[in-house]
Amino acid sequence: MSREKTKYHLLKVIVRIIPIQIRSAPWNCLLENCLGVMHGLMFALSVMVTQRLFDAISDGAAGRASYRECVIQLVLLAVVTFGQQIINGVQNFHGIGVLLPKSAGRLTELIHRKIRKIDPVRFEDTAFLDDLNKAKEGIKAITMFCMLIFVCVSFYGVYFIAVGIYLFRLKPVLLLTLLLAFVPAMLAQTIHVRIFASLEEESAPLRREHDYYQKAICDREYFKETRLLGAFGFFYRLFENTMKVLTGKIWRAERKAALLRLLMDFTTFAGMAGSAYMLFTATMSGEITVGMFAAVFAALTQIFAMMQEVVVRQMGNMNRDVGKVVNFIRLLDMPERDGMEGEIDFTKGITAENVSFRYPGRNAFSVKNVSLHIAEGETIAIVGENGAGKSTLVRLLTGIYRPTEGMVLVGGLDTGSYSVSSIMRGISGVFQRYQRYKMTLKDNVTISDYTAQADSGRIRSVLTEAGFEKGNVGLEDMLSPEFDGTDLSGGQWQRVAIARGLYRANGFIILDEPTSAIDPVEETRIYRQFARLAEGKCALVVTHRIGSARLADRIVVMDGGRIVDIGTHEELIARPGQYARMWEAQAQWYERG
Repeated sequence: MSREKTKYHLLKVIVRIIPIQIRSAPWNCLLENCLGVMHGLMFALSVMVTQRLFDAISDGAAGRASYRECVIQLVLLAVVTFGQQIINGVQNFHGIGVLLPKSAGRLTELIHRKIRKIDPVRFEDTAFLDDLNKAKEGIKAITMFCMLIFVCVSFYGVYFIAVGIYLFRLKPVLLLTLLLAFVPAMLAQTIHVRIFASLEEESAPLRREHDYYQKAICDREYFKETRLLGAFGFFYRLFENTMKVLTGKIWRAERKAALLRLLMDFTTFAGMAGSAYMLFTATMSGEITVGMFAAVFAALTQIFAMMQEVVVRQMGNMNRDVGKVVNFIRLLDMPERDGMEGEIDFTKGITAENVSFRYPGRNAFSVKNVSLHIAEGETIAIVGENGAGKSTLVRLLTGIYRPTEGMVLVGGLDTGSYSVSSIMRGISGVFQRYQRYKMTLKDNVTISDYTAQADSGRIRSVLTEAGFEKGNVGLEDMLSPEFDGTDLSGGQWQRVAIARGLYRANGFIILDEPTSAIDPVEETRIYRQFARLAEGKCALVVTHRIGSARLADRIVVMDGGRIVDIGTHEELIARPGQYARMWEAQAQWYERG
């Protein structure tokens, strides 16, 4: 769905988001609205009880009512006022303490399920990353947005309807009181919503830059290199400049909003003055009693204050957050990567037929016209210089990306027609940019099999196969200093990542340059061990180190996104070409034999 063509107006947003909010916590939403209705009725009842109290006092002073009747009305007003406070306290506790965190959790779960269904190639698109950043902000705003709608309908709506009926019964013209309070404020908010929706659209890319620069300054992942290279000033300038631009946009939007609020305050004052005059003339003409005058006059301040509360604060907050909520909806409306379900059969191997691939927003192909077949039980190595297209080809062969042109068959299933879950069933791998999960050693290894009971013996076995030296690190030890655990060296983390890939049941396994922190000799030993573990499976090794590639049955040489040569190690070094040149340059690194 096109971002440019799709318009999300406030009413459309409300219609879309309310059902989503209700599904996230149905009983809590019902309770929140019931409390709002009770709260609104209690406020309206206080106006009527106040009128009866003033009438009783007036009659008592004239000798038409007893002292006891006056006290009863006073006690009744006290009970209503106390009830207001109790309901208000319960509603605030339930909304902020129960509904908000519960809904936020469910909505986060919803958006995570959606992200799982989006084509992974979208994560290479800057525009999508901006949308994702904005949608995450929407998660925080959406529950508050819906709670404000609930408050406006169940509390303020009930209050103004009840008070409107009361005013109409006293004198129909007094209904103008509500209109004089409401219309000017609504006109101001119509402009207000445009201001902050535009602000949110402009702020998302800047906010993403700001967050990244802040991370580069103080995040643990960057801290050592930033300080060692003296790059703090460089990143701080970028951070400061981005913040200045971002805060400048916010300040200009707030200034416009403040001028609108000032204008609305003038119109509200004029409306209140007009309402007071109508009330005064009605009392002087004998149309309403002194008690009615006192009650309604006292309520005027409350009516205008509540109307301002609704329009300025509640609707203002809604308009401020509507841009973030729209981004949440926009992400939900993004097309998903779908496909048929099927059973994968690795006896059919892995096949690429005239495959080309281009990343979003780029003109050049990263992989161009590649054809390759990996048979069952065969290990293929892909070599080439950095930027040759090796990792992109791996993502195509595993079904992570779908080809721009051509076809990839994984175990007989076309990646362009079958679902991700079907394609990736039985595929495992270790990639160059592996993750260091802040969990226990056991959890770091077993994340691919989280539904089954972890087999400690098997965990230890794959750790041993990966060459991980445990030392004093136990399976239940936390691998994160932030959580009172321990940290591992770069080489140890790489071996944990390899063990993670080996632990997953698979018929097709990939090693995509996961050993950059290991010396070439040790890398060769790991790949030799990997070759033994991959016997009988489809296996793929990606490396720029030739010594590891010679263990494969066939070696694919890539350059500029194309396959420029293919053969065994002996065949490739026997003829002049890129492989032979790379081998000659790197041969001194490796053990001979």
